[in-house]
Amino acid sequence: MAITAALVKELRDSTGAGMMDAKKALTETDGDMEAAVDWLRTKGLAKAAKKSGRVAAEGLVAVAVNGGKGVAVEVNSETDFVGKNADFQAMVGKIATAATGVDTVEALAKTEVDGKPVETMITDAVATIGENMSLRRMTVVEGETVVSYIHNSVTDGMGKIGVLVGLKGADNGIGKQLAMHIAAANPAALSEADLDAAVVEKERQVQIDIAKESGKPDAVIEKMIVGRMKKFMSEVTLLGQAFVVNPDLTVEAAAKEAGVEITGFVRMEVGDGIEKKEEDFAAEVAKAAQG
Repeated sequence: MAITAALVKELRDSTGAGMMDAKKALTETDGDMEAAVDWLRTKGLAKAAKKSGRVAAEGLVAVAVNGGKGVAVEVNSETDFVGKNADFQAMVGKIATAATGVDTVEALAKTEVDGKPVETMITDAVATIGENMSLRRMTVVEGETVVSYIHNSVTDGMGKIGVLVGLKGADNGIGKQLAMHIAAANPAALSEADLDAAVVEKERQVQIDIAKESGKPDAVIEKMIVGRMKKFMSEVTLLGQAFVVNPDLTVEAAAKEAGVEITGFVRMEVGDGIEKKEEDFAAEVAKAAQG
């Protein structure tokens, strides 16, 4: 029986298996859909589908640097326990190393590591470890020098928060200090020019509304808004923030004093932006009893 793309898609949709696994299952079973599902189950490849609906908001962020290119990669799991698993850590480390050779998370998913695509490696790990996992994102930072830092690392090069800093000029020790600052201060952008215009406008409108409540003349209100927006910029942009190592200097001034220019950065935190479903234990038991 001919194995069509439609058959492969149907099997993938029903089991969550990868495209090549689904195609192989159909080939092995001569296109018999039910038998193909059983084939995948016996190989542990359909097991991943049963886990795919669960929220994976834990896991690890890993960083890797190769020359003037640094990458930060997030691989998620359902529980923090998996992040402490040596096999999971080894897998994430290999994925981060592979990421230095690509520029997008989509390309990374297709990149072969140990003879199989990263996406298949993760699917296999789901079947082995028994939790939903996902390759969520990767970010690239480039510069003459790229410095990496992991806050509260669980092992070399990975933990809950990963930071990369791109510098123009030679790092003389300032790179790690800047990275540690970024981990602690969590700036929204490098400079005012890099901030989302919608975020700036929203903050400006909030400050206008607050200032109008004061009942002061328009000329005074305008000065108030200018001052408050300047303060806002100093709090959310990396270059404008007070340097944690020496609060008398801005980060921009500290970098200049050290003879470098910051050209880019990334701060990646596990689970950032993922909506975690909270459900108390009693409700979970009640739901299970009803089912």
